[in-house]
Amino acid sequence: MKTTASNLIRWAGLSAVVGGLIFAARIHPPDTLAAVSTPEWVIVHAVGVAMCFFVMLGITGIYARQVNRVGWLGLAGFLLLEVMWMLTGGFQFAEALIVPHLATVAPEFVESWLGVVTGVCGGMDIGALPAVFSAASVCYLIGGVLFGVAIFRARVLPRWAGIALAVGTVAPVGFSLLPHEFLRVAAVPFGLSLAWLGYALWSERPTPAAQGAPARSRAQLRQANADSTGA
Repeated sequence: MKTTASNLIRWAGLSAVVGGLIFAARIHPPDTLAAVSTPEWVIVHAVGVAMCFFVMLGITGIYARQVNRVGWLGLAGFLLLEVMWMLTGGFQFAEALIVPHLATVAPEFVESWLGVVTGVCGGMDIGALPAVFSAASVCYLIGGVLFGVAIFRARVLPRWAGIALAVGTVAPVGFSLLPHEFLRVAAVPFGLSLAWLGYALWSERPTPAAQGAPARSRAQLRQANADSTGA
């Protein structure tokens, strides 16, 4: 298959499907010191690193498909979401490969790290990490809403998938008063909406007119050359 911009965008759609489904279905171990040392913790966060890569690539394809229609609203949402998933990928990487090794030698640091996620303050100052995590959350909330609204307005991909993405983004706000374990359920709407948009992107096919245009152009060029030679 010839590699073209449209093919790359379609494959990015498949990446959005994979990343969105992982985000919606991923089961997270308890955020406790004991869980950090388990193989399940490492596996889940290693998958989380791959998930962030898939989502970033998928969002890039979704944006590229409608770049001429989403305007500054879509650009702002796209950039905020990319920053959020890049930061999340860094956290996932650290939780997969660094934090488990510190569970026995620096348990107070690990408990403070987990407190960033759970909202329970630990006994150690871990610098700018809480601020970075909060910044990622803000990027997620604002970026998801802007991007979803831009998709709805662009009328290129399914409009209701854009609305679902925007609504799914703010779902964590509705779960904020519930125990922390329920908060990750709020990832389901965003993940499924992203997978929906990715499938719409992946399932697109070039129109017959678009496929025939290059052939007609070549035929017209040959005819023009023949006319000029005959003249």
